[in-house]
Amino acid sequence: MLKRKISGYLKAWKESHGDECLLVQGARQVGKSYAIEAFGHAEYESVILIDFVKHPDLMAIFNGSLEPDDIQSRISLLLPGAKYVDGSTLLFLDEIQECPQARSSLKYLAVDRRMDVIASGSLLGIRFRQMENAPSLPVGYERQVTMRPLDFEEYLWARGYDENAIGLLRGYAHKMESVPQAVHNAMMGLLREYIAVGGMPAVVDSFCSGRDFGSAHDAQLMLHDLYLDDIARYAPPVERVKARECYLSLPRQLAKENTKFQYSVVQKKGSARKFDGSVSWIVGAEMALECRSVSMPTFPLESYESDAFRLYANDTGMLMAMYDFEMKAAVVDDTLKGPMKGGLYENLVACMLASKQLALRYWLSSDTKHEIEFLLDGPHASVVPIEVKASRDSTVSLNEMLSREDVRVGYKLTGGNVGAAGKKMTLPLYLGAFADFR
Repeated sequence: MLKRKISGYLKAWKESHGDECLLVQGARQVGKSYAIEAFGHAEYESVILIDFVKHPDLMAIFNGSLEPDDIQSRISLLLPGAKYVDGSTLLFLDEIQECPQARSSLKYLAVDRRMDVIASGSLLGIRFRQMENAPSLPVGYERQVTMRPLDFEEYLWARGYDENAIGLLRGYAHKMESVPQAVHNAMMGLLREYIAVGGMPAVVDSFCSGRDFGSAHDAQLMLHDLYLDDIARYAPPVERVKARECYLSLPRQLAKENTKFQYSVVQKKGSARKFDGSVSWIVGAEMALECRSVSMPTFPLESYESDAFRLYANDTGMLMAMYDFEMKAAVVDDTLKGPMKGGLYENLVACMLASKQLALRYWLSSDTKHEIEFLLDGPHASVVPIEVKASRDSTVSLNEMLSREDVRVGYKLTGGNVGAAGKKMTLPLYLGAFADFR
């Protein structure tokens, strides 16, 4: 059983949710259902599971009145084995995007409080936008959290590292202490392994059971096919082919010196007018992460967002599924060269930041001579630049930005060890998983 951080979040919600149900959203196959079921059986005497994909007939529970008494009555009729235990019952509504009325019911179930309610689903925003008569959403009665693939810390748990080992790594990041060289080399090796395997639970399970990259690759290909099938099934007919083409263009987008998303890479003479809706769809489906360009690297960054953007895969393993198997050896053995190596490590850091619930933004100077891969809003109206270097190259752009008064600290994530020089904090890429970037 894979240990996931969402388990701690679920326990905290249970203790403090008040008049709120919990909605766990995220891409397909990131482990939502498994984690919630495991939590439910550990924390409640009774778990009532309604899976709207596996049992579409159970949507009838939410037809008609949404009064909690009526819902409970229909549950007892359609799920005769369901048991209600006063004060210790979890109602788990899985794949709730298939039953909009069930989502509307969350308001009434939250206020009623007779049982705790957790819902999970994928493509939630997309499915509701596509409905002609979408029901009302339970605003104020629904706490939302996004679950993502395993981050690097969770991957280390899966590989057998305990809290003591993780605590040492976190200490190196927070205290800016140099990592012993043997540990550094081992962690860089594990990070490259993580890039190749990714964080999708089925792939991690497959790899960790026998350290077999072939099995991991097969699992990635199955999920890749599932993603493409989701596009064919759920994207609007006018967007299906175009959304597929946009998603499959990610390896080519990241292999450029400037990883800005270019529609012409998707299709010759492609344009925003033709493909903008398709990009929005794959981002909304959480198959890809959008990183917005800012015209000025100034606080607050949101005010300076432009139309330009970069697109990263939601998981490096899913990106690897778009390559032949030999790509894994090049990544793990650290023999990969050229712009694609930089793009791959950018994708890694984008996933790290997204796992920390941080907005993704970047800056490229108008003359394209200076670039900061990621920018965050910092305290006291400051900005925090993060530069990503797959090797140990110089950091001219970061050095120039650190000369500004509104930049209190900046980070260089690299293959080298920990270091500090004035405002510049250098961290090995794997410690990016443990840094707070403030």
